[in-house]
This record gives sequence, structure tokens and C-alpha cells, in this order.
Amino acid sequence: MFKKFTLKDSVSGQSLVKSSQQRAIRQKIADQYPGLADVLEDLIPKKAQIVVIKCQDALSIVSVNNVMLFFNHFDGPYFPTLRLLHQYPDILPRFQVDKGAIKFVIAGADIMCRGLTSKGAKMEPGVAAEKCVAIYAEGKENALALGWTKMSTEEILNVNKDVGVQNMHALYDGLWAETKQ
Repeated sequence: MFKKFTLKDSVSGQSLVKSSQQRAIRQKIADQYPGLADVLEDLIPKKAQIVVIKCQDALSIVSVNNVMLFFNHFDGPYFPTLRLLHQYPDILPRFQVDKGAIKFVIAGADIMCRGLTSKGAKMEPGVAAEKCVAIYAEGKENALALGWTKMSTEEILNVNKDVGVQNMHALYDGLWAETKQ
């Protein structure tokens, strides 16, 4: 999704968010990520300057005090940036791929079911379809990608073919480069 993303070329507009929209964004994020409840006030203070950056392909990025924290696609659910996920690793369910998949996931490839059921791979049980998950690699401490589940963990185990998780944002992609602080 962010393979060739740059702020210079991909942004079509940005707007300062009104307080009513700020409350709606904060509430949606709080509902989606209950693990952030304790730090949400620090991440998105009530008096903070929130800017929504509109990009090509119906993509929106939420920037708080000039720091990109969340993004969404077609007004769908909010996804944290990888840098935010590295600060708060427990806000998303963890899926783990084996060492052989690292270079492909970083390159933006979707994660196939077999990559999640092979030796060295792990999945948190009970994750439903169409949920945001963190993709980790065997033997690595930090997440290497964010994904959107195409099937539940039970379906991934039973079907064991096709795409299990759509890669939304990975290390070293355009959004990763733009969120450097």
C-alpha cells in the first residue's frame, strides 16, 4: 500500500480537524484499540493540532502535532503506524512468520496461509477475519508489518491456502520513511 508513497507526490490535500471531528477520531481509535486507553490522552491530547492528510487511493493519515500516528483506507478502521506499534506492541494481536518470509513481507508481499502455519510461524487464536494484526518474524523483537486478516485464524488453519493476511504497511516502505522523527 505504501511501497511508493512519498508526502511530496502522494498527498492530495490536508486539513486541520474541527473539535467535533477530533472527538470522533479519538473515540473510534479508543474503541478499536482498548490497549491504548491509558496513553490515548498523551498520544492525542484534546488541545492538540490534528491534521488529516488526504492521499491518493482514498487513504487518510492522522497527524498529531506533526507526527503521523494512524492511517485508514476508504474511511475504514484506523491502523497505527509501525513506529507507534513499536512503542506500544501489545495493542494488536500477533502473527509470526518464519525467517524465510522476512524479505518478502518487507517488500510488501501479502502473507499466505502456509506462511502462517509453517514451522516457526505462530498465530494468536481467536482472531476474526477483517481485523488489524501485527506481523512479527521468528527471532525478531519488533513488528515488521501491519496486516489485515482475510480469514479468521481457524480458517487459516483449516484452509491453509490463499492469502491469509493482506500486508498494509511494512518496514522501510514509504510511510515508514516519512514517519522518521
